[in-house]
Amino acid sequence: MSAPAPSTSTSAATRIVIAGAGPAAQALVRQLDLARFPGAITVLSNRDDTPDELLDLALLPQVSVRFGQPASHIDGVNRTVATADGMEFAYDHLVIATGSAPVANPVEGAGQCLNYSTIDDAARIAEAVGQVTRELGRRPLGILVGNGAAAGQAEAVLRARGVRPIRTTARPAAVVPGKSVSGLAASAVIFEDGSSMSGDLVVLAEERVSRDDLAATAGLLTAPTGGIVISQDFRTSIPGIWAIGDAAAFDGVRLGLLVAAASAAGACASQLLTASAAGPVLQAAA
Repeated sequence: MSAPAPSTSTSAATRIVIAGAGPAAQALVRQLDLARFPGAITVLSNRDDTPDELLDLALLPQVSVRFGQPASHIDGVNRTVATADGMEFAYDHLVIATGSAPVANPVEGAGQCLNYSTIDDAARIAEAVGQVTRELGRRPLGILVGNGAAAGQAEAVLRARGVRPIRTTARPAAVVPGKSVSGLAASAVIFEDGSSMSGDLVVLAEERVSRDDLAATAGLLTAPTGGIVISQDFRTSIPGIWAIGDAAAFDGVRLGLLVAAASAAGACASQLLTASAAGPVLQAAA
């Protein structure tokens, strides 16, 4: 996707605060940097570690990454956001990108198989399936665990790559590691009653819920099934507050299941640049 057009009229004083530091937040910062956004960008990360991708963003002159300082409260009237340790940041535009979380505790061995939670996982799964297919020299037999939209998307990806999927909605107790060179395949799942299903790879597409607790502190509108309600331009129900990634919901569906993180970030960056150039937001999106 092409970067947003550079902005020459955005005020240098414009302050963008991003709550969250996952793929959607990182993509948004990169898009704003490509567009030569001249204001200040503060990223509030709930991670205590310092992954390379975040360190790279922190080196950008207009970006400040606050590690281990998740946003905990929003004052939409005074346009400030507070962190869990009591620090407060003023913003002109706040973007909530806190992602989603699994509904249930991870299945034992889940890290040794493929997982599908957003549309961004499709390319990774397709690549892994290709590796497994080359190793086997035949069409793989896949075990797909899950129900709902994520599982439906995962099944479509598997079929498109030539995998014969066997789908189960019963949650396994454990995943049995496979012998794939890729390290992402698994040979079987074992259920609580001791029964099992075997295949060449396992994909978990379990239910996830948007991390939208922050929305309640500001009184943002949320969807009945979870997620901060946004319009087509990523605006929430309160002026100056936006949401992208899995924290957001459009038409009742997690945004991560509808739009890739890079695409959403590019479109949101363009909207932020336009809004910043136009001055203070006077009314909420329809």
